[in-house]
Amino acid sequence: MLEVAAAIIENKEGEILIARRREGKSQAGFWEFPGGKLEPGETPEVCLKRELKEEMQIEIEPYAYFGINEHQYETVTIRLIAYKAHLLGGTIQLVDHDDVRWVRPQDLGLFRFAPADVPFVQMLMD
Repeated sequence: MLEVAAAIIENKEGEILIARRREGKSQAGFWEFPGGKLEPGETPEVCLKRELKEEMQIEIEPYAYFGINEHQYETVTIRLIAYKAHLLGGTIQLVDHDDVRWVRPQDLGLFRFAPADVPFVQMLMD
């Protein structure tokens, strides 16, 4: 099982940052909460800080556990661990994504999310 962390980053207006996977990546074209794979011995919080710096050039501070979802894709099962996070600084520069948006929680349903992220979308929209 592959462990992956996802950041639910909120801005001052209560909007949430979502990112679309670029062509050539698994789940290309799907939206997701940004994050990445945990390295051996790494906590989800440390992983999220590292991944968001590498993938988007931003600094975040995970502050609250949000939930876990296990999802079976065709070739791999992932355990997606979500944390709410604050944006501390930086200007978004995309590496693994081709678009990002700040979206109100009630509008998340307008986007096609990767299957592992869908339960978190539903939780945020409730």
